[in-house]
This record gives sequence, structure tokens and C-alpha cells, in this order.
Amino acid sequence: MKYSDKILNTPSSFIRNILKVTDAPDVISFAGGLPNPISFPIEEMQNSINHAIEENGAKLFQYSTTEGYLPLRQYIADKYKKDFGLDFEPQDILITTGSQQALQLISQVLLNKGEGIVMEEPGYLGAIQAFSLAEPQFYSVTLEEDGLDAEQLEQTLAANDDIKFIYTVPNFHNPTGITYSREKREAIFEVVKKYDVVLIEDDPYGELRWNGEKLPYIGAGRLDNSVLLGSFSKIVTPGMRLGYLVTKNKELMHHINTVKQATDLHTNIFSQMIIYDYLVNNDLESHVRKIINLYETQANAMLNAMAKYFPSSVTYTKPDGGMFIWVTLEEGTSALDFFEKAMKEKVAFVPGDPFYTDKTNVNTLRLNYTNSSPEMIEEGIKRLGKILYSLAVEKQIV
Repeated sequence: MKYSDKILNTPSSFIRNILKVTDAPDVISFAGGLPNPISFPIEEMQNSINHAIEENGAKLFQYSTTEGYLPLRQYIADKYKKDFGLDFEPQDILITTGSQQALQLISQVLLNKGEGIVMEEPGYLGAIQAFSLAEPQFYSVTLEEDGLDAEQLEQTLAANDDIKFIYTVPNFHNPTGITYSREKREAIFEVVKKYDVVLIEDDPYGELRWNGEKLPYIGAGRLDNSVLLGSFSKIVTPGMRLGYLVTKNKELMHHINTVKQATDLHTNIFSQMIIYDYLVNNDLESHVRKIINLYETQANAMLNAMAKYFPSSVTYTKPDGGMFIWVTLEEGTSALDFFEKAMKEKVAFVPGDPFYTDKTNVNTLRLNYTNSSPEMIEEGIKRLGKILYSLAVEKQIV
């Protein structure tokens, strides 16, 4: 069998592969980016399913428009107006099958083989995987503790006129958990506005903030080639696979709609109508606040345990929201080797390698805290700390 170069050059999801072997009940897993199932509004969703069927009848089971359910798109537009003062209309919004589909649609519209993408380093694995299908050239720009290195971004854009877009996760970044500062957002805007490139701001975690102020986007409302991506996966339910793409660039949206038609005609209308019914008949802010309180407790449990059990030579981010903590081991320590030792102790995480486009055997790793109890987090971090101290002893002996 002869396969296409694009599929042979696209990495399988390292995280999905890990989840296959960490599903055992005796494994403490910090590997997935899974919302905590106790946060799912199951009873309310059951009510919305029944109500949506009663209200819409056969429409709930019929083909629908490519753009998505109009009342849901209007709801999203109104929410951006309320939360950020952004002037979006329903025609600026496309409902996608999760944000992951939006990434693939954008790359199909914008990229020819070998053309460039600016990626954060480290960057979101799902985006790397989606973009790889287009066989691009990745240009990595260092992600600092407050956002992309603006000076390096400027140098990269100036030196490479094949770059089509920049991909960012500005709030509670996956995998690092950092949030771009207000100052860094402004610096990046000043750079990007000089170049004919699309700026993508992927924001699935932005509402999960427990510390600090809500910050404006980098390009939305200011850059002609701004694209925002959002999702209901982290605040309602991931299983319905509902995301959305927002841009006021009409030509770009037209082409994305065309690719969407060719891909799947439209996103599941059943899910769209149910989610809309849930959103308009329940107190979303109260629900999200419960999720935030839960995740803050879990994040603090992990940070406190790391301070207690990890060697002082190990550093890590301290997020103000979201789902992840990024850990940096001592120089020369392989996170892949650490992972193998951790699995023997029945603890899983994601080594840093798949979050880079051009580095291997790195000394970084991602921990997720949202799908474990505080007690489980304490025990898992304790086991990891024991391994880290043993690795430090081995280095001293060598």
C-alpha cells in the first residue's frame, strides 16, 4: 500500500496514544487535557435535549447550513460584545466540529506545501498535528513567561516572506499554562500589523480564570486578518465537539466555508441546538464559576505538592487559570526517560517532545490537574518527586 507523503509526515497524537496505556484504574494520570466529568451539567443537558426536541422537532435531525445554527452564532456574537466590546455579527462566525477542525480548515485554505507557520515553542500538539497535514514549514518562536518573544517574532517575519499565519494560545496556554501579559500582547500587535499574515488566537481556556484580570485579545477588532477560535468543550461538554471560528475578514471566511462544505457539509446540528438551549436556559456564569473553583483547588493541590516533594532544581509555571502546569527538569535530564520511570510507578504525564516541531529528548513536561482529586494529585506528585530525587542522586554518582 502506498500512502500520501502528508499522512506519513503527520505525527499521531502522542497524548491519545498515552491515554490508551494510562486508562488502567491503578494509574494516576496527569497526561490528558480532560475536563473533570463532575463539572458536566448532565441534568441540565438532559432537560435541554428534551426541550430542544419539543421545540424543533424534525429540524433537530435534518441537514443544516454550513455556517451553523443562527441563534447559536448570534449568542456567541453577543457574548463577545458583552465580554470584550467586540463588534461581531453572526456572519463572522462559523460553527466547527471542535476547535481542532477549525485548525485544519485554516491550514487547508491558507497553506501550500512548504509555506510557513509561526508556532509558539513549545506549542499546542493538536495544532502541530492538524497543520502537519498541509506539509508546512514550521518557524518556532520562543514562548517566554509572558508570551511570544516579540523581537524574535519580528526577525522571523522579516526574514521569511512565505509565512502565512501565526498560531497562538494567549490565555492559559497549552502546554505551559502561561498567559500573555497586556504589555506583550501590545508588543506582538505592533509587530504583526506590519506584515501580511493571519493571526490566530486560540482561546479554549480563557473563561477558566481564577486570578488576575481578563485581558483583551491581540488582534481581534484591530487586525484585518484576525481569527479567533473558541470552544464549548471546557465550559459545557467536550463530547459534543462544538467549537467556533470568528473573523471579520469576509474573503477568508468565504474560503473557510467552502472547505467546511467539502469536509463535512456542516457541524452536528443536534449538538448545536442542544447547546444553545442549555446556554439560554441556564446560568452559564454560575456554572463556569463552579468549574473555576474546582480547578483552582486542584491546581493549588498540585503546586503545593510540587513545592513539598520536588527538588528545588525543578522549576514549573504557576498558572492563573486553565488546565496545565509546565515543568522544567535539570539540564541534561530526559523527560522521556523520566516518563518511563514514572510509568513503572503508575503515574503518567506528557513528556515535552511532542510540543516542539524541531527538538527531541527535551527536559520539559506537561502536567494536567483537572481530572484528578486533590488526594490523587498529592500521591502522584509524591511518586514523581521520589523519582526526581533518585535521578539527582544518580547524576551525583556519575
